[in-house]
Amino acid sequence: MSRIGNKHIELPAGVTVVEENGKAKVTGPKGTLFVSLNTGIDMKVEGNIVSFTRHNEQKQTKQNHGTVRANVHNAVVGVSQGYKKSLEMRGIGYKAQLQGNNLVLWAGYSHTVTIVPNEGVKVTVVDATNIDVEGIDKQAVGQTAARIREVRSPEPYLGKGIRYKGEYVATKEGKRAAGK
Repeated sequence: MSRIGNKHIELPAGVTVVEENGKAKVTGPKGTLFVSLNTGIDMKVEGNIVSFTRHNEQKQTKQNHGTVRANVHNAVVGVSQGYKKSLEMRGIGYKAQLQGNNLVLWAGYSHTVTIVPNEGVKVTVVDATNIDVEGIDKQAVGQTAARIREVRSPEPYLGKGIRYKGEYVATKEGKRAAGK
């Protein structure tokens, strides 16, 4: 039984959900998102409450039940509040700069690395070493932030690299400390 799929979604003020051609159209103050509804899952909107039911008890349908509900909930949160991920760069000479919409990174390589953000995602450079990634689509924001972090993941000895704000990176002892 899908516990997530059985939970209903309460729509905040200013957000509407309509089913169109097998997709849920979620509209809010920040924009519009389309979420595909899998076959075997029905969506019902009553006032400001959205609920989901499944047609049968097959394993795949049960799995899709919770996934569809979670995707629609993420869209509702996105169009009402939006999503934001913050990253920080640690290391000598590491910095970030915007050129148009693209993000240019100096991350310890002999060359710069340019990141083109996903569609609908806004990248902001707070200062030379702090980057904010914002948007209404949770998947696009997370993927863009992950691509930025992937340029230079934090290494385990000095902790240099690009990390999410507040991320804990476990550091190891060096060779010199182990030999004593």
